Amino acid sequence: MSASAATGYRASRTLPIWAEVRRQASRRRTQLALGFMVLLPLIILIAFEFDTGGPGDEDADGGGAFSSIADLGTSGGLNFALFCLAVSAGFLLVVVVALFFGDTVASEASWGSLRYLLAVPVPRARLLGVKLIVAAGYSVLAFLTLLGSALLMGTLRYGWGPLGSTIASEIPPAEGLLRLLGILAYLLVTMLVVAGLAFLMSVLTDAALGAVGGAVMLWILSSILDQITALGGIRDFLPTHYTDAWRGLLSTPIQSEDLAKGAISAIVYATVFWGVAFYRFTRKDITS
Repeated sequence: MSASAATGYRASRTLPIWAEVRRQASRRRTQLALGFMVLLPLIILIAFEFDTGGPGDEDADGGGAFSSIADLGTSGGLNFALFCLAVSAGFLLVVVVALFFGDTVASEASWGSLRYLLAVPVPRARLLGVKLIVAAGYSVLAFLTLLGSALLMGTLRYGWGPLGSTIASEIPPAEGLLRLLGILAYLLVTMLVVAGLAFLMSVLTDAALGAVGGAVMLWILSSILDQITALGGIRDFLPTHYTDAWRGLLSTPIQSEDLAKGAISAIVYATVFWGVAFYRFTRKDITS
């Protein structure tokens, strides 16, 4: 401790993680996001109850593996949970992760409380570190809430049975649950890219909505570019190229090559984005 520091001051004791956890728990956006993770499976369950379509109706929506997963949704709790994850992965989960990470620093700046936090003084790196950990924790909680709610509702309505697969034979319930957890883990890893983008933008702007929206828009742009086959091998380097690799966990044996590539890509992108965020924030003038 330097001679000019106040007696008893410890940088590591400023802004405790649990204080930030409680603070974020009281935020309306946190409560709404987690609440919707419970509400979504219920909405899907009610929608299935009104489904009167025939066996061939999936072809009217474009067919393919995605429609087949939808067709499996009512055949057991595991399959219902798989369907909920599948329909959420493309957009909803992206928005939720962007919300938790993009609202971290930008919201403090927009409220004018950021400079007061740093005046405590909370070291800048610790401030970012605590907010990053808490945002990651709430993102994991949101994913687990969605999966847990879907499993509970689906099992109560459709029973407990094997995990269906569109590319292989059915997977026994115990192994199917592990595969489902693996899919959830992979989705969390791919969302690291969104987390990194939103966190970086939260450092660069004072508008939380701009940080969240910017991250979501860049993710959508990457998804659009990934559909352009003329880009050839360039698509392999897009952060969204391996987002559907979780389907490899439904095959027997598991197709792990794209899973590994997707995980490495996401970790590299997130590390770069978080590194730039820390570098920029520790050197910028804070006026908000």
